[in-house]
Amino acid sequence: MITDVRPNNFQPIFDVTSCFIERTDGRILLLLRQPHKSEGGKWGVPAGKVEKGENPKRAIIREVTEETGLIISTAPSFFGTYYVQFPEYDFVYHIFHQRVPNDSHVQISKKEHQEFRWVMPEDALAMDLVVHQDDCTKLFYFSADTPRPVARLQP
Repeated sequence: MITDVRPNNFQPIFDVTSCFIERTDGRILLLLRQPHKSEGGKWGVPAGKVEKGENPKRAIIREVTEETGLIISTAPSFFGTYYVQFPEYDFVYHIFHQRVPNDSHVQISKKEHQEFRWVMPEDALAMDLVVHQDDCTKLFYFSADTPRPVARLQP
């Protein structure tokens, strides 16, 4: 379960931060996880755990650089904090957004990812995504509450 309201008895064991890296043409960056990683063989945005002493924004700047080679020169914009519950554990999930030029050069970390793709958000929803990536993509790009003009999925 993922929600924007902290559930009762929520006991997070870590924080995770993620970022929608979006080119000016509207395509977002998805990374295919290596088979030996958690949720291996599935697609997701750059993400990772917040390390001790880090805040979520610093963590996502670090993770984006480590996973993609992209240097985020401007601070990514904060989208929201969500609460994720699995049967085994809970965690706090922070989502950011960063626009980059269309000619941005991605150099993935081969120890973590097999490949990358730039895709339109609606096309991402047809891919084999990590858990809740579809929910987050819909929330960010297709929610009526999103405070910017976005393409809408047809009902």
